[in-house]
Amino acid sequence: MPLPQHEDYTTEDIYHLPEGIRAELIDGQIYYMAPPTRTHQKLLFSISRTIADYIDSKKGICEVDIAPFAVFLNEDNRNYVEPDISVICDTEKLSEKGCTGAPDWIIEIVSPGSRKMDYFTKLFKYRTAGVREYWIVDPGKNLILVYNFDTSDSEQYTFADTVKAGIYEDLYIDFANLK
Repeated sequence: MPLPQHEDYTTEDIYHLPEGIRAELIDGQIYYMAPPTRTHQKLLFSISRTIADYIDSKKGICEVDIAPFAVFLNEDNRNYVEPDISVICDTEKLSEKGCTGAPDWIIEIVSPGSRKMDYFTKLFKYRTAGVREYWIVDPGKNLILVYNFDTSDSEQYTFADTVKAGIYEDLYIDFANLK
C-alpha cells in the first residue's frame, strides 16, 4: 500500500527506512512489502535454482538474482523495485548496489498483498523500462502469465504446465515438478 503523497519520494527515502522494513518505489510513491509466505519462498528458490542451473550448464553469462535485490529501473531516483527473480545478461548493469537499468527477465511471485502491483503497476513499469520478459506466478490462482515484450506476446499457464522461457531457446520450467 502506498504512503499518502505529500511529496515525491526518492531512493534516498528507501535507504532511510527503519531496519527490516522493505518497500519499493514506483514513480515517487512508496509501496511497503509484506513478509513472504513459505509457499512464496519455496517457489522463489525452485524457480531461481532451475534458471541458475540452466545458465551454468550452458556456461552462460547471465546472472540470476533473488529478492531482496535492488533494481533501479530508470535513470532517475524515483523508481526502485525488488523483483522476486531478476535475470540480467548485461553485466555492465550490475554493481554492489544492484542492477541499474532493466533486467532481461523478471519473475514476480504473487502474494495476496501484491496482486494489484504485480498484475498492473509492475506490468506497465517493466514493459516501459525495457524488460524483455515478465512472468507473474500466482500460486493462489494456480496461474502463470508470461509476457514476452520482445514479441508483444502473452501466454497463460497453470501449475500443471511446463513453461518455456522466451529469452532462451531451450529452457523449460516444469511447474508440476517444482519442489
